Amino acid sequence: MKKIVYQKPGMAAEERIVLKAGLHTHTTNSDGKFSPEEIITMYHEAGFDVLCFTDHSCTNKVSEYDGKGMTLISGIELHPIGPRNTRWHILAVGVPEDFQHTHPETGQEAVDRANEAGAAVFCAHPYWCGFTPEEVMTLRNILGIEVFNTSTRYIGKDFNMYCWDACLDAGKEYTAIAVDDIHNKRDFCGGWTMICAESNSQEDIIKALRQGYFYSTQGPEFTKIAVHDGMLEAEFTTCPAAVLVGRGAGSGAVISIENPDGPGTYSEVSSIKRDLKDCPRGLFRIQLRDAQGRYAWSNPIRNPYIW
Repeated sequence: MKKIVYQKPGMAAEERIVLKAGLHTHTTNSDGKFSPEEIITMYHEAGFDVLCFTDHSCTNKVSEYDGKGMTLISGIELHPIGPRNTRWHILAVGVPEDFQHTHPETGQEAVDRANEAGAAVFCAHPYWCGFTPEEVMTLRNILGIEVFNTSTRYIGKDFNMYCWDACLDAGKEYTAIAVDDIHNKRDFCGGWTMICAESNSQEDIIKALRQGYFYSTQGPEFTKIAVHDGMLEAEFTTCPAAVLVGRGAGSGAVISIENPDGPGTYSEVSSIKRDLKDCPRGLFRIQLRDAQGRYAWSNPIRNPYIW
């Protein structure tokens, strides 16, 4: 099993296992094409360690399924009416199989009931829904949003970096997951979340999500994310583009990017070591892009230095 060195400011470095997780899936129990058993087989064969079932307004009896070695988690996607009569898509990872609050009246009620049930709660695909960052930020006590959603790419609304960055700039320390949101075969395995947990138990997986011990990816992988003694250190699979994305126009720090003088030529990197004084102020994140155009995103890092 893969491992990562993870260190948050003021805390000791930890070596944790890394679990490849599908956190947004739909089956024939709502509007998906595949049965739960078919979904399990697909994700097992693709090397996933964690699979959460998040059918619309209903839960799955995951305790009755054969997970083929994966940790199966009961989840749900909730759809109360939100701003401008638009429905929220509230993703709750880790609700009981008999979760009762399947038709909340408001987005905040959905978030509150899911949190009370012990779930990790995210706002799904805000760009596809049409929500502004300001509207997303009206939801109290969500962990964050989906930075990438495979299912919504077919109308050009797969990436949610703008919404995420606007929320970070406003001081919301949102984390972000990448998901398939699988309904059809074409949605499968476009993005996933790498959860850096103490074990593969559901308890430790939800704990890691709540604490922000994970990163999101379409392919590139981190093996170290550490902030200590005023330094940022990260190690990852070799990429031609690695950027520190932070507050305000022009504030991002370029570590490496394609050579502008030679199309198709690259100055590739696989690590970052930088004084935090030279990093974007406030909340910033590490963004990777590999030679195939696939992204990976760290969760936000709070820089103690201010403007």
